[in-house]
Amino acid sequence: MSEVIQAEGLRKRFGETRALNGVDLSVRQGTVLGVLGPNGAGKTTAVRVLATLLKADEGRAEICGYDVRRDAARVRAKIGLTGQYASVDEELTGLENLVLIGRLLDYSRGEAKARARELLERFRLSDAAGRAAKTYSGGMRRRLDLAASLINRPAVLFLDEPTTGLDPRARNEVWDTVRTVVADGATVLLTTQYLDEADALADDIVVVDHGRVIAGGTPAEMKARAGRQTLAVRAAEPFRVAQLAAIVAELAGERPEAHESSGLVTVPVTDSSVLSKVVARLDAADLPVTELALRMPSLDEVFLSLTGHHAAAEAAPTPEESLA
Repeated sequence: MSEVIQAEGLRKRFGETRALNGVDLSVRQGTVLGVLGPNGAGKTTAVRVLATLLKADEGRAEICGYDVRRDAARVRAKIGLTGQYASVDEELTGLENLVLIGRLLDYSRGEAKARARELLERFRLSDAAGRAAKTYSGGMRRRLDLAASLINRPAVLFLDEPTTGLDPRARNEVWDTVRTVVADGATVLLTTQYLDEADALADDIVVVDHGRVIAGGTPAEMKARAGRQTLAVRAAEPFRVAQLAAIVAELAGERPEAHESSGLVTVPVTDSSVLSKVVARLDAADLPVTELALRMPSLDEVFLSLTGHHAAAEAAPTPEESLA
């Protein structure tokens, strides 16, 4: 599988602020790369460099084999970009918004209208095609914005924190839309502060902090880097939580967290064989449970272990990112 996005040693400064400090990225065709990092980490700056909206001070990048600096026009013909906030015209209807974009891309009026209707149908917006965008819900506006970025059938789609400010239902709608785009063959670079979003959508993940890529891999590989799994056992009878906690502590060699109200007992473990040992001891003690599982670390735990702070922790945005 070929790589359609490649970046090496990208550096960018804004005065004394070092927004990018040697960023390397590689994205395989037909996959989603999740770029994780807190506000101000350099995610938006990297996207703007790759989308030809900003020139790096150092380093090089290619999109579909075209250099983002020397072949900017060809790169722009290959990409779509959706920023953090919907950029549709609130006064125009959904159909008019998409036709306008098509006309700006040199489609004939008929071609632009046909492409607009196709995208409205795909993103479940046909019933609202004749309504002004200002009457759309947040999720609908975001889907319309995504549709606008797909008018030219881009090979690469940049999504810069596409679900910022959306409620859970709208976020799920956007996720479904992203999956549809990838199923149609596009390659996606997704920046996000939401670790569950990266976990749900990304084939590969890189973690960016203070303008540098500090780790990368598949979601499973990233979780494995955090080391210990968590054993979770829930007592069917809450009054036996203390007994359950004692068994878990003995077998795990560490004091667990016990929640009497819910009956849940959890403890970090490094040896997965402790699960079978707990099963045997519970059976011998005739202690019924309603939940028994080994859980991988969450991506939030991975991020915390790598950076010392949570992904959503506030950091001073770069001058460029404060405009995003």
